[in-house]
Amino acid sequence: MSNQARVKNRAPAPIQISAEQILREAAERQEQHIIDPVVKIHDAEEYQSHLRDRRKHFEDNIRYRREHIGNWVKYARFEEDNREFERARSVFERALEVEVRNPELWLRYAELEMRNEFINRARNVLDRAVQLLPRVDFLWYKYVYMEEMVGDVPKCRAVFDRWMEWMPDDNAWMSYARFEGRCGHWDQAKEIMKRYANAYPSSKSFMRFAKWAEYEAKDVDLARTVYESALVELEPEESRQARVFGRFAAFEERQGEYERARVIYKHAMKLLHLGQEAMQPPGEEEVSKWEQEKRKELYKAYIAFGKKRGDKAGIEDIVITSQRAQYEKRINDDPQDYDAWFEYAKMEEENEIEGADNASKVREVYERAIGNVPPSMEEKQLWKRYIYLWIYYALYEELQQHNLDRASKIYDACIDLIPHSKFSFSKIWINAAKLHIRRKDLVSARKLLGKAIGLCGKEKIFTEYIALELALGEVDRCRALYTNYLKHMPHNCRAWSKYADLEKSVGETERCRAIFELAVSQSALDMPEMLWKNYIDFEIEEGEGDNVRALFERLLEKTGHVKV
Repeated sequence: MSNQARVKNRAPAPIQISAEQILREAAERQEQHIIDPVVKIHDAEEYQSHLRDRRKHFEDNIRYRREHIGNWVKYARFEEDNREFERARSVFERALEVEVRNPELWLRYAELEMRNEFINRARNVLDRAVQLLPRVDFLWYKYVYMEEMVGDVPKCRAVFDRWMEWMPDDNAWMSYARFEGRCGHWDQAKEIMKRYANAYPSSKSFMRFAKWAEYEAKDVDLARTVYESALVELEPEESRQARVFGRFAAFEERQGEYERARVIYKHAMKLLHLGQEAMQPPGEEEVSKWEQEKRKELYKAYIAFGKKRGDKAGIEDIVITSQRAQYEKRINDDPQDYDAWFEYAKMEEENEIEGADNASKVREVYERAIGNVPPSMEEKQLWKRYIYLWIYYALYEELQQHNLDRASKIYDACIDLIPHSKFSFSKIWINAAKLHIRRKDLVSARKLLGKAIGLCGKEKIFTEYIALELALGEVDRCRALYTNYLKHMPHNCRAWSKYADLEKSVGETERCRAIFELAVSQSALDMPEMLWKNYIDFEIEEGEGDNVRALFERLLEKTGHVKV
């Protein structure tokens, strides 16, 4: 029996407990916070007695948890606060006997000496620390920071030299070079960066060296030399990286050497096979995804550079041909890949030149795209992306070619294609109607929106049609539309409220009141609270206190909500 599954009783408990009750009971059962008494010391004897008690407390804590470094640090800080520096040092030394390889403990020990301006003692502590833990960088950072703050440049340089013997990371070398730069010794700083590049012969070190030379040392010739050395001296797997060429070309472009930048880009195009298909060239090792992304970025930078600094004819043909091949491959693999069609058409639009030839290319892409009708006439989800091909096609004809008649025909063809008996799209009807308005064909726009109400009947179509007629000042048409709107959706409180607002705006108070009465008498409403509130606010604005009181009484008959 114990192995059988037991059915849990999921019925609500007979006694329900609210969150407020839980919080109140928790507050009542909470123990009262005991505040430590304030110790007042009147003479030296009481002061010494207080120190003995506190020291006994710390010693007990250390005896209880000897390996817990926080107890030692608190003990030493207590002695420091009481100006008992020898005792504080003794505490730290005892702590180091327990855990001598704890870098945090050495740092606290050194900060004790530095706070109280015992510079030589701090040097001794940090010297011991870096000898014992030479791979802990923040101890070295603290050491050189202290020496620089006291203004002892030779000792700071000596500490940096000792640190560099351990071959630290890149940031340590950069700190050394920047220290020399702050001191005005730029020649020594450059030598340090050269040592750094020789110690770590990688693209990362050379790039940081070049960036430092350009922005901090302000030595353009040195930065150019570093970039050239990176391409020549590094191993092929390091030098043939897209970011090396990209940063070198960007550097030359910043310096105004556009011809040199163009040569670098072209060399990268040939060496890295930029702008070609994703297939690997023969004899080349496999390229990581990160490097592929960097090569794409470099290729985009080359295109942007060509557009800014070169002739358009020389670059555009290569770029467009390559992109067309990529899009054609994607389309052949999946004709229903509408994102590929969007990008393909957008590319043709962006590279369009004045003339019929380029316009025909864009139209050809759109015509081929809209020819790939979704396979199912039953599922609306498959049509959602496809519909935007028609919308973009019509917008292209209207905005780019200024051919409003062709755009109108595109919308008509799209409307004829959609199976309205299964589903429809309000955005198509609305965009087509707005196009007729821009063509100054109001009659066609009204006919189309009326047809949309019959075939689609969505709320958005009603609201757009009413907004159109209201902008034209056709109040009677708006009333007719609202009547039709409410026949389709009698539960829509927003529609009732908008209808009442319309009558109120034209000064028809009695009609507004009648609409509200008709609305609240409906058996089913989606947001009755909004409708009642608008009705009551209307009566308040009209100054009808008796009507407001009567409305509240009627509302209380329907609901017992506390806010009412």
